[in-house]
Order: sequence, then C-alpha cells, then structure tokens
Amino acid sequence: MELKDVMAIDSMCRAFYADPEIAKPMFEISEVKQMVKGTFAGVAKRLGLKPGEEWKVLGMMGPGSVEGVVDEMDRIGVQYIFMECAKNWSRRDNTFWVNWSVETIKNFVDKSKGRIIGGASWNPFRIKESLEEIDQAYEAYGCKFVFAHPISYGIRPDDKKMYPLYSKCLDMGIPVSFQVGHSAEALPSEPGHPMYADEIAMDFPDLTIVLTHTGFPWISEWISMIWRHNNVYGNIGAYYPSDLHPDIIKFINGRGQDKVMWATNGFGLTRCKKEFLELPIKDEIKKKVLRDNALKVYKLE
Repeated sequence: MELKDVMAIDSMCRAFYADPEIAKPMFEISEVKQMVKGTFAGVAKRLGLKPGEEWKVLGMMGPGSVEGVVDEMDRIGVQYIFMECAKNWSRRDNTFWVNWSVETIKNFVDKSKGRIIGGASWNPFRIKESLEEIDQAYEAYGCKFVFAHPISYGIRPDDKKMYPLYSKCLDMGIPVSFQVGHSAEALPSEPGHPMYADEIAMDFPDLTIVLTHTGFPWISEWISMIWRHNNVYGNIGAYYPSDLHPDIIKFINGRGQDKVMWATNGFGLTRCKKEFLELPIKDEIKKKVLRDNALKVYKLE
C-alpha cells in the first residue's frame, strides 16, 4: 500500500503543528521543563537545542503554517486533521500550560477551508465557563468533538467534575475523547488508567468515547475497554507506529479493527502515515484505521 492509496484522517493532531510559536509558552511551565530533561531529553540533544529553544522539540515537527500543513496533507493523502482548544493544567505552577482559544482554532479551520476539523476542550475547575466555550466552538466552527485532559488536573475521568462534559457531548451528539495512560510531562499517572472509562461507558451507553494515547503502559486495560464497550474507541496518537506494542498491533489486526483510529498527536503526518503503512497489518484493516473508523465515529462525510 502506497502513501496516497488511502485518504487518511488524523483523529488527533495538535495546534503547534500549524503554528510552532504556539508551543513556546508550554515550555515555561514546570511539568514541561521536567519533560524536556526526561522524556524528550534524547530528542532535544539530537536537535542540538540551546537553553530557551526547548519548544522546538514540538515546534519543528510541523510545516510551520496552515498552508504548509495543507500542502503536506495533499502530498501524502490526508483528507482531515483534528485540532482542539486544548486546556491542560499545571498543578505546580497553578496555571494553564496549554489554553488555546476558540479564535485560534477557528482561524486554522478557516485558513484550511475545512481540512482542519475543530474541537473544544474542558476545564473541570470551571464547569460553567467550559460548557459555554463548547457552545462558542460549535457556533464558530461546528465543533465535532471535545478532548479533555483530566490527568493534568489530577482527577480521574470518572470524577463528578467530568460528568457535565459527558452530558453535554451526549446532548450535542459528538464524541468525547480523553488521554489515558501516563503522560510525557511530569503529571500524576494514576488518573490515566484506562479502566476508569468503565463506569462512564455504562453510565452513558449512547455517548461515543475515544481513549487516546494507547493507554501505555496499561495497554491491556486500553484494549479491554475498547473491546468490551460498544461505545468506546481508541486512537494510537502520541506514539510513532514503529514503537507500538505488539499487543496493540495484534488487537488492531483482529478484533479491534473497527474500534481503533490513526492519529499523530502532531508528531508528523508523513512519518506517522509511512510507519503505519509499514506495520504487519492487513491492507483492508489499514484502511479502516486510517479512514473508515474515523468517518463512522465522528460522523464525517
């Protein structure tokens, strides 16, 4: 299978992929600074980054503009990519380390002429304001999903502060996605257990739930939730396909073929698509993961 044989859908990209400068403020936050010294230390060293240039770990992954992103999409066969108004919290600095606005995402959606699909996000510490912002995102660009990051707030996905979000998404008929697994940043890992999706899926059987980031290192839990619940799906973003655990590849190639979606987390459309196509997965299943499953989950044309 060649790169352009399937018009893929990146079900979880990031705003820094279209605007590298947007990543800079993240690297002033304690948890992200620790990430650079730990998880991303090897990458920073290979890039030869100097103090103050650490943001380029993320910033250099993308083409640098919306126009560049669309050009890359055309060259390698990607129809849509997803970006949301991410809201991630620093427990140590008591402030956001990501808080991208509705206006920022609307600008990307408009410039891309709809090739970038916009989503909203969630601040469990400001429930009323978050509900209002989801409405604003819907009015501004037809918000297709909400991505939440409960790990950075130190709460579990089944915390009561998350339930208004699930009700909102159910009422709007859009999926909710949230990170499971541990985080690259210095954040508490316990809330990342995929099994915390269990009661949510049962309490909201008509809500579509997407568990992101493969659930690593609790891969078996991630697989269990996706396989067990009809309304739970997963995406493989935040890990290069060449680094996926063999159990995930086996799951995708079998009983998980209709439940898992391709995603890059902004780590490079070309590399992530090329590496996924090189995996020992049947071609007809690769098409499902690259495209068909996202069309179904997000109700795209």
